[in-house]
Amino acid sequence: MADFSKITSDFLNKIKDSSSLEDLLVVETSLLGRNGIINTLLKDLRTIPSEKRKEFGQSVNSLKKILASSLEERKQILMRTDDKTGYEDITLPGEKYPRGSIHLISMAVEEIGRIFEKIGFIRVSYPEVEYEFFSFESLNMPKTHAARDDFETTFIDAPEHPKYGKMLLTPHTSSGQIREMWRTKTPPIRMINMAKTYRPNWDATHTPMFFQFEGLCVDRNINITHLKGTLDYFVKEYFGRDIQARLRPHHFQFTEPSFEVDVTCTVCKGTSKIDGQKCRVCKSGWLELGGTGMVHPNVLTAGNIDPDKYSGWAFGFGIERVIMMKYGIDDIRNYYTGDVRFLEQF
Repeated sequence: MADFSKITSDFLNKIKDSSSLEDLLVVETSLLGRNGIINTLLKDLRTIPSEKRKEFGQSVNSLKKILASSLEERKQILMRTDDKTGYEDITLPGEKYPRGSIHLISMAVEEIGRIFEKIGFIRVSYPEVEYEFFSFESLNMPKTHAARDDFETTFIDAPEHPKYGKMLLTPHTSSGQIREMWRTKTPPIRMINMAKTYRPNWDATHTPMFFQFEGLCVDRNINITHLKGTLDYFVKEYFGRDIQARLRPHHFQFTEPSFEVDVTCTVCKGTSKIDGQKCRVCKSGWLELGGTGMVHPNVLTAGNIDPDKYSGWAFGFGIERVIMMKYGIDDIRNYYTGDVRFLEQF
């Protein structure tokens, strides 16, 4: 029996080392010619035991296919570079260069945007460098609120605005709520705002800069059933039809009532067990997605909208978090290392 691995390796090296079309022709003849290795192997087929002939024939055909492809590829290269031929064909394919791809966060931003566009939400963009008023006061967060501490918010060394206060790197996309209310003036409002946000944290689940997407819906007679229906729609469109969403009572300054949003664990599919053992990711069958609730009347008032006529809901989710939940990524810092081995998986 022939050593097909060695034959393949030897001829691939000879093809690679051919520096001209003449050299390549010699290799091609020794491989595919009348007295070449392929025909010699086929002639030997009659000497192979009957029970091994099929395997031997398949190996010869596989060898021929691999080496013929390598010969053709090398020939195309040499036809462009071998000056002796005087040959040039501008229709030949060019050199293959490594091709980049869109970052998985950018991919998620576009996917989430398309999901909400289908139900009438308009994608907007508001400042990343913001004033205290839009990030805190207008969102019903007093000066004594813990989120306004230097350990939670990145303030900028700049003169204070006489009306809007200190400048900061916005800690959440919720600051866009008031600006959107001011822009539209009169509901209905259906906003989806996706942007960078900043908080001075750094560990496996936090980075100093991260992305959020903010949803805001304001109109007459808006209630929690509209919120739950929208969340169910998003969860199924983004994570899959078998994923459910639930609301769990919570507290946020800018919504009343407020909820945490949980979704079916994407690893154990809500069973809380894998191979008879408790799921290490969720332990309960649910994963926390983010915060939501009905817009607080004080926030509507700050946005110059009458809370007696209109109501609305809002939510804010981390984009890195929903990606982690969708693909099972266990360290948020992987997004920003620039490691191509990680990024090219998506």
